[in-house]
Amino acid sequence: MSQMKMIRRHLLEGHSIDPMEALREYGCYRLGAIIHVLRKKEGLNISTRLVCHKNKYGYTTHYAVYKLVK
Repeated sequence: MSQMKMIRRHLLEGHSIDPMEALREYGCYRLGAIIHVLRKKEGLNISTRLVCHKNKYGYTTHYAVYKLVK
């Protein structure tokens, strides 16, 4: 099964996903690209929530969390 199909199924099951989870669970380095295709070509309504987080060096970083809107 392709990464896109696995991530699509993950979202359709009601779960959210972030880049680290996508890498850990599905070996996906470019989650944003897959989300783009799922939105544009498959018409899925996927929301994006930006999360702020301090990394181990104390710097604030940002990453996206995606969730299917039903």
